[in-house]
Amino acid sequence: MLRAFGLTDKGHTRSVNEDCFAIHEDLGLLVVADGMGGHNAGEVAARVAVDAVVDVVRDHERNPFPFGYDPSLSDDGNLLRTAIHVACIHVIEAAGAANQYAGMGTTLVAARVAAGRLSVAHAGDSRLYLLSGGRLRQVTRDDSWLATVLAADPDANPDALQHHPMRCALTNAVGAGVRTDVHVAEHTLGGGELVLLSTDGVHGVLDGRRLERMLLDDDDPRAIARSVIDAALASGSRDNLTAVVARYHEV
Repeated sequence: MLRAFGLTDKGHTRSVNEDCFAIHEDLGLLVVADGMGGHNAGEVAARVAVDAVVDVVRDHERNPFPFGYDPSLSDDGNLLRTAIHVACIHVIEAAGAANQYAGMGTTLVAARVAAGRLSVAHAGDSRLYLLSGGRLRQVTRDDSWLATVLAADPDANPDALQHHPMRCALTNAVGAGVRTDVHVAEHTLGGGELVLLSTDGVHGVLDGRRLERMLLDDDDPRAIARSVIDAALASGSRDNLTAVVARYHEV
């Protein structure tokens, strides 16, 4: 059983909130997107992508795996992978339908919890964290210039790169190009775990250690989500902010 709650805030600087999220406890589904593009196009891209993922998961029996099936993944892993590819098509089609939406795109992270397993698919730099056994780990990996540089050079100093003009540039997103790379990860759950999905307005100012403490300090997803958003705002976040928190209980 999944108990979940999400909050989003446009923040102190932006005039429009281009983040979007969805929670469907009946499907065990959590989705978060952070849109990008001028003329509020990011808001449109995020909503189109989130709706597409929900629709694919809800109606997957009609055409379950049109982009092929990876036998190394579960059915849910393949389903989320499919959903993000479908979302990419929908965003590209929407971008082509109006000049003001040209070039729009979005990050996207989707998670499904079923039968004691967490399946996660994502593209971009929105994240999913898993708190298990009292320790928080980042399940997703950022598709960003900074993450790429740090992965290629283990000796690189992340603090020295924090003010580089390219640090937040995305190397992969949904709808911004013809091809989207979808990353999938899966983990077995034992019960009692907490899951946090966030956009970079949150994890850009709150590091893993602080997020871990916040998730350990409370048991209620609603209270945790509120605390995370409030802490990010107080820490000077200049972006839109979204936090979706869920706790998994064995039935």
